[in-house]
Amino acid sequence: MFRSKYLDYAELCAQLSSWAGQHPDLVRLISIGKSAEGRDIPLLAVGRDPDQPRPAVWIDGNMHAAEVCGTSVALAIVADILAIHQGRNEAGAKPLPAHMAETIRETLFYVVPRISPDGAEAVLKTGRYVRSSPVNDRAYRNHAYWEAADIDGDGSMGYMRRACPDGELVELRDEGGVPLVPAVMVARIPEDPGPYYKLYPEGRIANFDGRRIPDPWFLSDNLYDFNRNFPYQWAPEADQAGAGHFPGSAPETRAVMEFVTAHPNIFTWLNLHTFGGVLIRPLGDQPDHKMNQSDLAIFRQVEAWTRDFTGYPTVSGYHEFLYEPEKPLRGDMIDYAYHQRGCLAYVVELWDLFHQLGIERKKPFVDHYAHLERQDFVALARWDREANHGRIFKPWRKVMHPQLGEVEVGGLDTLVGIVNPPYEKLAGVCDAQSAAFLRVASLVPRVGVEVVKKERLGADHTRIELRVANSGYLATHGLASAKKLAHAEPLRLTAEGNGPRLVAPAESIIEIGHLDGWGTGRYGGIGIFAPWTRGNGHERLVSLVAQGRGTLTLRVGSCRVGFRTIKVEVG
Repeated sequence: MFRSKYLDYAELCAQLSSWAGQHPDLVRLISIGKSAEGRDIPLLAVGRDPDQPRPAVWIDGNMHAAEVCGTSVALAIVADILAIHQGRNEAGAKPLPAHMAETIRETLFYVVPRISPDGAEAVLKTGRYVRSSPVNDRAYRNHAYWEAADIDGDGSMGYMRRACPDGELVELRDEGGVPLVPAVMVARIPEDPGPYYKLYPEGRIANFDGRRIPDPWFLSDNLYDFNRNFPYQWAPEADQAGAGHFPGSAPETRAVMEFVTAHPNIFTWLNLHTFGGVLIRPLGDQPDHKMNQSDLAIFRQVEAWTRDFTGYPTVSGYHEFLYEPEKPLRGDMIDYAYHQRGCLAYVVELWDLFHQLGIERKKPFVDHYAHLERQDFVALARWDREANHGRIFKPWRKVMHPQLGEVEVGGLDTLVGIVNPPYEKLAGVCDAQSAAFLRVASLVPRVGVEVVKKERLGADHTRIELRVANSGYLATHGLASAKKLAHAEPLRLTAEGNGPRLVAPAESIIEIGHLDGWGTGRYGGIGIFAPWTRGNGHERLVSLVAQGRGTLTLRVGSCRVGFRTIKVEVG
């Protein structure tokens, strides 16, 4: 169902519960916390032995209330993971190499398909604008501001227009000067004849004095943009709208931070948003020459898969996704995931509407959202009519507003077609993203320990030769930049005997250190002028000598990669 419609909270919970019931050996459903309105924030742990820590991948969606396509894509990835566990070597209906599929089976996935359950429910059920959470717990609410309300009684909260000789908007006209039907509102230019309009959210003005109409803005009656409430370089409301009272002051973001802090085994982080059709990678606060170049090479590999399977470009958050030049976003989730959790982390803005309209790639990419020409609105109206069943542009209906007098309600519904893809295209978006991301998910480290030789030394001694090796793409600390983080612990080997004892007791705990992965990123490996490879930093060979007979239990790992245990019979 999630491939053909956008699920409300009850439908989402039913889908997650269904998987947990059908696959108890692979799926664990928990709540990581409560939303501001008291809803559980569900997390699905997916993988063999889902309670056993090991290299893990994080996927989240719908942290912005209206961006419900993220929920669908997260669920589609889960469905593909479960199918891979059942023997299908495919991702997003594309063949997945057998060795990559096997890595997926060994990897643990933490999936939070909807970070903003309150906001998404408000958007889906009432149509009102909510950025992340509908809750407004500001102490300062004695000024005039807009509050969403259903003025015409149709069960939905959209937009209102009001005729005004000084208005900033006009109806878009065709080449013959006739307004389009349904009407499309665009910014007024000096040549435009009237009538002119003001555009407001459907609602009422709190603390209205009967004279001054306050400026509408996207957070007038809802405080949070969750993507400004994380701790990395957090800035307060005065500097950044949506930041909240302090980092993690929203219960939803705090729940995410508490979970991931308790799970240092997360190596990869996918943050699903809409819209635009683009992947946004770190750095968000500095240019690329300031980035760890080994990290950048790995992101270039991600970029190649994204381009091949989705057609989306990849851009630097700093270079191409700042709303104001040289003013980085603060409190951003992906900056937090990359800098503070050491993850291969990025945003995908799902749904390539600009490509659908034939709009050429802009640089910086963020200009797509603001630098639109009138012919782009004409293309949008045509596309809505021909490919989206007219879901975006609605007729205007006259109604009496209790404060403003006569207004018209209707005009624009951005949920399906602008913010999210049409239902008819949703499955294709899901498949493309799963095909790309499950390849990225297969890059986690894979630590193993094996006995390569065991020999008797006299009557009562046994020498055991061990090999501890990482056969994964990433090193055991993850990205190169993550090695400095406290939770990127080096590996240790511990030995405990049930009968035998080690001849050198100090060897019961051996510092293995970090192990390299084999991956070097795109363009970061063998070159024509440097054809050699690295040494064997991906493995560590250990010799132990035990005296006596019985079982020696060997445990290798760290909080970052989890632990592997083998039992060796000696004597």
